[in-house]
Amino acid sequence: MSTQPVATQSPSVEEPVNMPEPQSLTPERLRAWAWHRQGLDGSLAGCTAEQVFARAGWARSVGGANPYLTLFARAGIRREQVDADVLAHRILELPVARGCTYVLGREDFAWALKLGKDAAEAVRVLGRLGVDRGEITLLEDQVLHVLAEAEGPMDPRQLKEELGDSVRNLGEEGKKKGAATTLPTALGILQSQGKIRRVPANGRLDQQRYAYEPWDLAPSGIDDDAVRTELIRRYLGWTGGATLKQSQWFTGFTVAQSKAALAAVGAVEVPTALTTDQTAAGGDALWMLPDDVGRLASFDAPAEEQIQLLAGTDSLFLLRRNAADLLAEEDQHRPALGSLALQADLPDHPILDRGRIIGLWQYEPANERIVPWLFHGPTPAVTQRIVEVEAWIREDLGDFRAFSLDSPASRQKRIDALAASAETPAAASTSGGAR
Repeated sequence: MSTQPVATQSPSVEEPVNMPEPQSLTPERLRAWAWHRQGLDGSLAGCTAEQVFARAGWARSVGGANPYLTLFARAGIRREQVDADVLAHRILELPVARGCTYVLGREDFAWALKLGKDAAEAVRVLGRLGVDRGEITLLEDQVLHVLAEAEGPMDPRQLKEELGDSVRNLGEEGKKKGAATTLPTALGILQSQGKIRRVPANGRLDQQRYAYEPWDLAPSGIDDDAVRTELIRRYLGWTGGATLKQSQWFTGFTVAQSKAALAAVGAVEVPTALTTDQTAAGGDALWMLPDDVGRLASFDAPAEEQIQLLAGTDSLFLLRRNAADLLAEEDQHRPALGSLALQADLPDHPILDRGRIIGLWQYEPANERIVPWLFHGPTPAVTQRIVEVEAWIREDLGDFRAFSLDSPASRQKRIDALAASAETPAAASTSGGAR
């Protein structure tokens, strides 16, 4: 199995790029374009989990069900197959961009691990607490020895018991800095080096209980500049185009690093209908891969409804944190939405049609049902998709957790708010979904 990323080829500056007219790149068209690039239009049906993550981007985990719905919505993959892929290490949850955990395919493991930043920062924190690097190095060696001798994966509690006094308690000062003991730092370093891997303790991605086992991942062999270039190439492909600030949020790169990576992949700055003279230097203008510029120029939005229920942390939103852009202007100031149009992250899960948010939903396990709020009332296609996702949650997951601490009790207030909004006269309109 290759551990190298696909080689990035910078296009010749001599090659002409078929630029779309800025005024043709309306919010509606760009929503549909992002929807298509994310494979939410049915173009990923029948693909494997690895193929979905390669096309649509890595799935944010945080102990929630988003990875499962990411794969079900795009390729119809059921939880049993996803869990089997995790067990076979075809996909894994790893700390990558900005040190945050995502689920990704095995072709990306080695180079993507070089993006993690948490381990280096943790070492600096421990240094300020009086722990030198040699002590952590010794602990790393001991962890590797214990895991090599173990009969199976070990969770942090088991490791701490086995390692005994080798794990130093850092007291109240350490707790304040997020480092109660030295063990998490050693585990983070070993994982970033591909020497151990973290696996779900019960095999499920939507419950944040983990164990560790030995790993012998071959290093990627590429330098930091090449890693940054590869991530930008992937990111622009996943999104179909993003602003400089949006790319920086996802990658964590500096302005200089971002511009160097954009230049390395031959990215093209594409003005849109919303771009003004004041924002042309990096506001609403999108940076795109050259081939995607041409594809966008000839892209036509689908005429028929394409309905999906997604998680609030789906790649469609999280990669650019632009939920407000996916709301039609007429829907941005509904009283029950509160400040949704002004915030980056969604308070509930979205219902969409061709990239436009047409409603919100939550799952109520006590009644085994989805509670939806549709801004303009349901169409037959919307009703059918709600029934399909509801049945999938009931049969495959049992509940739909947004993150590790999410629970039926904690989300009841949101469920009640959605139900109340759905009962208002405005929401009962039958004007149909997005058009």
